[in-house]
Amino acid sequence: MTEYGRGQGSEPWHPEDPLYGDGGWGGQQAHQGQQSPHGGQPQHYPEQPQQQYGDWGTGDQSGYGQPQQPYPYDQQYAAQAHGHQQYPGPQDPGHQQGQGYHHQQQYDTGGWATGPHQQVSYPGDPQDPYGQQAGAYDAGRQDYYGTSDAYPPPEPPGRRGVEPELAAPEPETDWDPGPDQGEHAFFAGGDDDDDEPEGRRGRDDKRGRGGGKPKKRRNGMACLLVAVILGGGLAGVSYFGYQFYQDRFGDDPDFAGGGNGQQVSVEIPKGADGYAIGRALKSAGVVKSVDAFVSAQADNPEGRSIQDGVYTLQKQMSAASAVELMLSPESRDNLIIAEGRRNADIYRLIDKRLDVEAGTTAAVAKKDYKKLGLPAWAQNHAQVKDPLEGFLYPSSYGVSEGQKPADVLKQMVERATATYDKLGVEKKAESLGLEDPWQLVTVASLVQAEGTSHDDFRKMAEVVYNRMKPGNPQTNGMLEFDSTYNYIKNQSKIDLSLSELRNYDNPYNTYFHKGLPPGPIDNPGEDAIKGALKPTDDGWYYFISLDGKTSKFTRTNAEHQKLVDQFNASRNN
Repeated sequence: MTEYGRGQGSEPWHPEDPLYGDGGWGGQQAHQGQQSPHGGQPQHYPEQPQQQYGDWGTGDQSGYGQPQQPYPYDQQYAAQAHGHQQYPGPQDPGHQQGQGYHHQQQYDTGGWATGPHQQVSYPGDPQDPYGQQAGAYDAGRQDYYGTSDAYPPPEPPGRRGVEPELAAPEPETDWDPGPDQGEHAFFAGGDDDDDEPEGRRGRDDKRGRGGGKPKKRRNGMACLLVAVILGGGLAGVSYFGYQFYQDRFGDDPDFAGGGNGQQVSVEIPKGADGYAIGRALKSAGVVKSVDAFVSAQADNPEGRSIQDGVYTLQKQMSAASAVELMLSPESRDNLIIAEGRRNADIYRLIDKRLDVEAGTTAAVAKKDYKKLGLPAWAQNHAQVKDPLEGFLYPSSYGVSEGQKPADVLKQMVERATATYDKLGVEKKAESLGLEDPWQLVTVASLVQAEGTSHDDFRKMAEVVYNRMKPGNPQTNGMLEFDSTYNYIKNQSKIDLSLSELRNYDNPYNTYFHKGLPPGPIDNPGEDAIKGALKPTDDGWYYFISLDGKTSKFTRTNAEHQKLVDQFNASRNN
């Protein structure tokens, strides 16, 4: 027999269950002497008028329209288990006359009447009109219902882990749903053992699943745990919801005012965008958020012109105030290297900025120049006065007290090398008739030293290349640049006598030696380098500046001499 789930169907019954003697079924006493279909035990039936069915084989329904006696619960399910269809209510005569069974065969033995559409009669029993009915649908199959075989004896103890006296169905008194009847024990107060009747609680404990395992009960700690989890989840949802709103609709966190008076130096690296600048300022405590700075920079028409370098700012500044101050020269604390500066001047500037003894940076450059990042093509050249000349690139550098000279020099060499690579110095040297990129940097340094404006640089580069030609009819391979003499003398003079220039023997003196000097004589800027890479082709050999601001170029010495005479006349020489 199928065991239905607890709280939904009947369980195996045992005759010794005390519930059948104390009014367990709905609080009613079983009628004595009334036969039950459950193995002969007393069964309570509500006293209702009994309907007597007539002879169905003749179509006579004497009880039609009278109150019906409901079938017992277990008899109904038992009938369904053997394939019988129960008809607890009155039958429609129209349906009774073969509409539901007109395709079924007629049998001659026991179950079916021989006439068409005849039904077998169901004789009544004064004690139990349903307990001993003959099988109307299948006379050849034995009917176990109403006998002792219908409900086999209970299984012995230990077979399934359930004691016999505990296997009987629990009678229902009044409606009191438990965990299996639709109400969860947590909300039914299942953790309060004192509120449950002792007898019922004992039965529940014994009926626990697993043959004796007590029901799980929730106590106050479980309630607290659930409350904490729900509270934490609500807090998390609230936090992320707030962050979502702030990220999309809220104002960026920002300080108010122009700072708290505490100064701080912030170094902005080259090529830093607004977010990189904002991160540096936030890290130093200048602004409250990166987004606030980026927004303030975008709102300022000149915000994009903020350059790299060292800035002196204040802590806790509004983003707009920080942007405005960084655009002011007052905040800049950079070391500015101008185009055409010689290394000797740059060393002195670094010493002063780092507040170290004079000559410290020059000594480091002389000793460790090979460790500062020079490319291979810029090393091991003979008769070079300073191997780093031409590689301390003109720009703005964030140099402040506390840094090491070597670190500052590395920044400058790195920037020079990156610029030369970007412009293609190494690739284009040979196409210009030069031995190597080193010579190209040297030409750029001469263009930078002799040119008076950026417009002069391409013409000045052509003068250099034309004079370097050994067979040229004008200079016969001599450059004769005053700037090379001034470099070796570490000076910047204009009025130099020809006797002085032509009688000083030094590799850098282009009045004494043909061709280029051993190396660069200054640090050329980008425009001078571009001029050296792309000279004009107009036949220029000579140049002179009459006002110190612009240069005039000529192709012959005679044309050049006329300009010299004009210059001397203007100076009353």
